[in-house]
Amino acid sequence: MEVRENLIRLCEKINGGHYKITPDCAEYKVFEKWITDEQITVMLALTDMKPAFIPVIARKAKMSMERTKAILHELYDIGLVVQVVVPKVGLEIYLLPPYTPGIFEFLLINEKFCIAHPEIAYAFHQHATTSQIEHAPNTPMGAGIMRVIPVESAIPADAVAIDNEKCSKYIEDNEGHLSVTPCQCRRVRRMMGEGSGDLDEGLCIFMGHVGDMFNRSGKGRPVTVEEAKALVKLCDERGCVHQITTLHQGETFAICNCMPESCLALGVTQYYNTPATSRSNYVAEIDQEKCVACGQCTDRCANNAIQMGQKLCAKTPIVHAHKELPDDIEWTPEHWNPEHRTNREYIAPEGTAPCKTACPAHIAVQGYLKLAAQGRYLEALELIKKENPLPAVCGRICNRKCEDECTRGCIDRAVAIDEVKKFIADRELDRDTRFVPKKLYDYSDKKIAVIGAGPAGLSCAYFLAADNYRVTVFDKNEQPGGMLRYGIPSFRLEKPVLDAEIDVLKELGVIFRCGVEVGKDVTIAELREQGYDAFYLAVGAQKSASLGIPGEELAGVWGGIDFLREVNGGARPAIGKKVVVIGGGNVAMDVARTAVRLGAEVTVAYRRKESDMPADPAEVAEAREEGVQFLFEHKPEKIEGRRGKVAALVCEGDKRVECDAILAAIGQRIELDGLDLGALCCDEKGRVQADSVTYQTAQPDIFVGGDAYTGPKFAIDAIAQGKQAAISIHRYVHPGQSLVIGRDRLSYHAFDKENVDFDSVKRDYDASARQVPDKDPVKASSFKDDRKTFTEEQMKAETARCLGCGASFVDPNKCLGCGVCTTRCKFDAIHLRKRTFDESIDYFDRPKVLPAFMANRQDKIRIRRRKESQNQQ
Repeated sequence: MEVRENLIRLCEKINGGHYKITPDCAEYKVFEKWITDEQITVMLALTDMKPAFIPVIARKAKMSMERTKAILHELYDIGLVVQVVVPKVGLEIYLLPPYTPGIFEFLLINEKFCIAHPEIAYAFHQHATTSQIEHAPNTPMGAGIMRVIPVESAIPADAVAIDNEKCSKYIEDNEGHLSVTPCQCRRVRRMMGEGSGDLDEGLCIFMGHVGDMFNRSGKGRPVTVEEAKALVKLCDERGCVHQITTLHQGETFAICNCMPESCLALGVTQYYNTPATSRSNYVAEIDQEKCVACGQCTDRCANNAIQMGQKLCAKTPIVHAHKELPDDIEWTPEHWNPEHRTNREYIAPEGTAPCKTACPAHIAVQGYLKLAAQGRYLEALELIKKENPLPAVCGRICNRKCEDECTRGCIDRAVAIDEVKKFIADRELDRDTRFVPKKLYDYSDKKIAVIGAGPAGLSCAYFLAADNYRVTVFDKNEQPGGMLRYGIPSFRLEKPVLDAEIDVLKELGVIFRCGVEVGKDVTIAELREQGYDAFYLAVGAQKSASLGIPGEELAGVWGGIDFLREVNGGARPAIGKKVVVIGGGNVAMDVARTAVRLGAEVTVAYRRKESDMPADPAEVAEAREEGVQFLFEHKPEKIEGRRGKVAALVCEGDKRVECDAILAAIGQRIELDGLDLGALCCDEKGRVQADSVTYQTAQPDIFVGGDAYTGPKFAIDAIAQGKQAAISIHRYVHPGQSLVIGRDRLSYHAFDKENVDFDSVKRDYDASARQVPDKDPVKASSFKDDRKTFTEEQMKAETARCLGCGASFVDPNKCLGCGVCTTRCKFDAIHLRKRTFDESIDYFDRPKVLPAFMANRQDKIRIRRRKESQNQQ
């Protein structure tokens, strides 16, 4: 396409000398395909950022008044000029805004125009990246595209001159001139297919003449002061970063409520590692003694300035290096971070608390222990349920990986984390004390079908419903719960506990359609026709694996899972007096203990040594207490029968065990028969194949999790996958959203316990012994759970044993001073401190200020080079 010299001149005029204008630059490309020569002529007749009347513009453009006015209206409608209408007299005044904040944002608010010209979104993105190569490291504080101002609640009470740093000040000053529009940055991301699940709904507040302009054009929604403040509060709750324009000192024409994964202004800071382009006058500081590395601040930090690390004293001292700044160094590509939307690191190099790391859901263990110790039980429950919506269930059946890795175990015994969680989560059993999350979003126009009501399905449904999706859970069983209800005996998980947590989902609006088998009673294709936008396949592995030996077809041979299903469903199978359970895992222990309760003499036959048994040692011990016998190195070869019934199990070496029934608990298999799964594929073991981060299958609208994906694992693994699938489904059902960009990859690693200075730790720790919950005097004939919950006294004694391994750390060179971290912390551990007093640099002063700043920076670079050269000599 031929270069248009008049367009070059216009771009240079708008540009104000900030960027080099070429036919390949974003500032030229944004106009190239659609702007007319007449429109260029009129825009050239405007004076940048200074008001002009139509007669003056017409005279400079050498056009008639009528034609000039018509073209100005075209430009106003498109979004290229600011129109100010003088009250009462209706006189129109026009201004030529800069590229940003200005033309790019105003164009993006005009969605229809941008759909017709998608190159606008790409040009804006290019403007915020490649166009900033020279500009970003040479921008002083207060001269960036936008500037962060803190969450008001985070501003210290003793801070000096803070009026210009409060959202409320700008809102109140512009009463009657406020307009809410969709976010332009989020719109760019969506139009490029690179959204991070952060939608371009009405979150930007324009004000003053610009607010009036959008209200007149219908592109914005007029709001009152109270409505604008309520929006800011909602954005605070969501974790948004507030930013204002910097064109005029003490003024702004917009408050943007941004997310770091979406915002293009924050993107400049992150892309080039140049915090000065957007930082406020504040910096966050963490009180290490109060901090518990719960991670609630790290995942919302606007510039990845906070990381979770180690609090305990180390033999080799841990140093947290601060990020280098461009103040006195040439800022070459090795200092940049173009992949900032995908490579965030939330864990410090040394690693963080082993308990949080080991938990498949990465629950903030140290955090909820401390909240419980302080008697803040509802907040502790809330913190747990950010990752695990079934804490009362898990408090009874979890495999406790957190305890396996607990640092306290290096001294004596691990903290009884699961027992404390159970104490906290028992609040779920009472409707008056349970935690139900507040809905901060409304996606009720989207319908999601969850197939399977086990732990993965319940977890996914919870997190989707918490964002107000319309979620329906389909399950072929009579009641929801999956393996939690039908695979785990009541003496480990009493069903009223499960029902209480399912009630929370119902309170959130989840609909359960039990007794409906998808694939038989209704197909996925039919559900699509009913308006379901996505599907979560969480059918579990609910069939017993075959023994594959002769005699398996005899009466009295049961699959372990099938046996448990019968008993948990209320049946009492006739298994006779002598029963052999084959297997060595937790399911085998559940089967054996269930058979004991049906009056049988039970023997467990395991093919390897006792030390090889995968079952939880505590489960094995309880089985022994209840009279279960164990035979090790007994590998089944065949089953002998008499008159069509089981008579004996024969193992290698002619080891023969007489019995009336055999309960095989050697594994589980996945059954997908009848489901119309489209392009979905399975591996050789029948497990559904899917992306390991997003859980999306080859059939794009079907996501998977739980045992159907991993094979038989633990409930907490399925629960963790359910949350991740909910994140993916949210992104999938909204066009233009990436399933991976801006996503926490959950790359946790624990610190090295070998480097912990335990001598120092032991000088100041609670040496109390681990608390042990009492048991009811219930015999093995009962299906009642005989394990009591900690008393409050026991709970407090146990939480005091926590060593407080982890803490988070702030890199002050990266911190933007937004204060979002302070709103997430439940421990009063993080605060803002005012470290500078820099005002925004007025647009008309920048031609003087910026060259001086650049020259000063070059002087600093030369001085540093000279010092480095001298040090090398």
